Amino acid sequence: MDNWEVGRLAYLVLLLVAVASWFFTQRRGSLSKLLQQAMIWVFLFLGVVAAVGLWGDIRRTVLPQQSVMSTGQIVLPRAPDGHFYLVAQVNQAPIRFVVDTGASGVVMTIEDAKRAGLELDQLAFVGQAMTANGPVRTARVVLEDFAVSPYNDSNIRAWVNEGEMETSLLGMSYLQRYSKIEMTPESLVLSR
Repeated sequence: MDNWEVGRLAYLVLLLVAVASWFFTQRRGSLSKLLQQAMIWVFLFLGVVAAVGLWGDIRRTVLPQQSVMSTGQIVLPRAPDGHFYLVAQVNQAPIRFVVDTGASGVVMTIEDAKRAGLELDQLAFVGQAMTANGPVRTARVVLEDFAVSPYNDSNIRAWVNEGEMETSLLGMSYLQRYSKIEMTPESLVLSR
């Protein structure tokens, strides 16, 4: 901590002591009620801190997930960011893809490629792709097992992107396997 932060912290501690002292002197006769009210505020504060800390887990639990209809259609709900996400089992590892009809192929992040069991030190990053951030090196791979319940596909051609990506992309080379892709304001429906 630098001198300014120490000074600010000392000021805040003194302010807290002054307010707490005033509060206690005003409520001398009813300290048990004061303690009860203070505990309520402490628990409210802890509840807010816990909610903020666990927000990512809460969002994943509350947000709608992809589902499979009895007709075999895969329904992907629109995420709060406006995109559609699909979770596929790639070599038995769950990988989250953003559905991107503007992408020609399946493109995986380095992290997702590792989770799918691809040996990164054996990949040849000799390809190149143009992204919004400029050119990036890519390595061509074949995904032996690619399952999106109820469909199992094998030998899916994909690329591993050496550049930074937040999420793997599911492009048209995979989406063309579906006979119909229907978008509504709330969802994306894939049918075979």
